[in-house]
Amino acid sequence: MGQHGGAVVDGNTVWLCPGQGAQKVGMGKDLAERFPAARATFQSIDDALGVKLSTLMFEGPEAELTATHNAQPAILAHSAAVFAVIGAAGGTAVAAAGHSLGEYSAYVTAGALQAAQAAKLVRRRGELMQQAGAARPGTMAAVLGLATADVDAACREASTATEVAVAANLNAPDQTVISGDPAAVTRAGEGCKARGAKRVIPLKVSGAFHSPLMAPAAAELQRALGAAPFRDPAFPVVANATAEPVRGADEARRRLAEQLTAPVRWVACMERAAAIAGAGARFIEIGPGGVLAGLLKRIVSGATVVSVGTADEVTKFLEAA
Repeated sequence: MGQHGGAVVDGNTVWLCPGQGAQKVGMGKDLAERFPAARATFQSIDDALGVKLSTLMFEGPEAELTATHNAQPAILAHSAAVFAVIGAAGGTAVAAAGHSLGEYSAYVTAGALQAAQAAKLVRRRGELMQQAGAARPGTMAAVLGLATADVDAACREASTATEVAVAANLNAPDQTVISGDPAAVTRAGEGCKARGAKRVIPLKVSGAFHSPLMAPAAAELQRALGAAPFRDPAFPVVANATAEPVRGADEARRRLAEQLTAPVRWVACMERAAAIAGAGARFIEIGPGGVLAGLLKRIVSGATVVSVGTADEVTKFLEAA
């Protein structure tokens, strides 16, 4: 592959897959209309789940699409559909990473899981997370403009024997999401402001994800992962929980179970992926939105990244490849 239209397609590729929050009504509809491979992906996932997830994605209602057990497989389906169309044109893939549920999408890019199997897993994951959130209600809040070490300190200070707050998503050097019991998260937010945080934004979530409050869901998820037909990934997937490359099926299962209660170490994940891929690598974000591309630019200076989610973006990408 050479250069065309100014797009450099030589060198190594890292696939990036977004997490929850990127879902919106209408997602993937243009892909299904324009690309048979995307349409087939949505159909295989609908068949595996036994529900018309694609209809919910294309038409809503929004309240139903936003429910955790629907939003998670919807985002995975969108990423998998984009990959089904552009994967072969993506160059030499050397690594993949996904944010939270996106880690499952990353295993799809690496051939470790089929899209339909991954969708069943993330739907189960979403159900379990929702159940854990109902059993012990928790919340999350984004902290902007404060170093992670200071957020950690505020969380430790805010936690008690019965109420916990933790740094859950380490998204950028100055953007950390905290998670835990509502009162502790509120206290931690105040502590972050006292330490100089620019803003603390409460998030609309159905539980305290990536915190110890998700422990009841982890054991059940482990069972579902154990039964899923994983293969060794064709290239390493950088795990959220460890920021280390995963190269085997059994380790993939372990890391995905751990991920529910462990923080998403996204800054370290991106640094590790960049180190694996080497200079001149290209990151390709597949799925709805461009959140991960924005974060990457703040983590790895000079990184080359493109977000591909709409039919027009897919067409442009294929024309440049």
